[in-house]
Amino acid sequence: MLDQYPDKVKLVAINFPLSSHRFARKAAQAAMAANAQGKFWEFRRQLFENIRSLNDAKILEIAKGLELDMDKFVKSMNSRPIRDFVTRDVVHGRKIGVHGTPTIFVNGKRAKIRTPFDLFNIVDAELKAKKAKQVQSGSQ
Repeated sequence: MLDQYPDKVKLVAINFPLSSHRFARKAAQAAMAANAQGKFWEFRRQLFENIRSLNDAKILEIAKGLELDMDKFVKSMNSRPIRDFVTRDVVHGRKIGVHGTPTIFVNGKRAKIRTPFDLFNIVDAELKAKKAKQVQSGSQ
């Protein structure tokens, strides 16, 4: 979708580590530490690919594999600002009604999605509605 609409669609990820997953919070903090080195999406993708085998060693292995500066990574991952950032995301998620992951919002509205095709349809409809509004506003 981002490839299809690079100037029209923005993807925002909010951390919402589930308490039922032992390493979810640490993984969220690690992703934010990777973000500080410009590798958020790559790191996050690998976290999800390894979700069943996630542990401290796997998190470090992913970071090494992405050639992150390991000293900076470890220090950042365990820093107060990163921990506070993840906590703020969780509080925000709860405030907007997130109870689990993934939860997807499109233009601030919770999207009921069963397949990736559903998401494409919702985004296409939103883009068409936006374009129609722009055309209508321009003709008045």
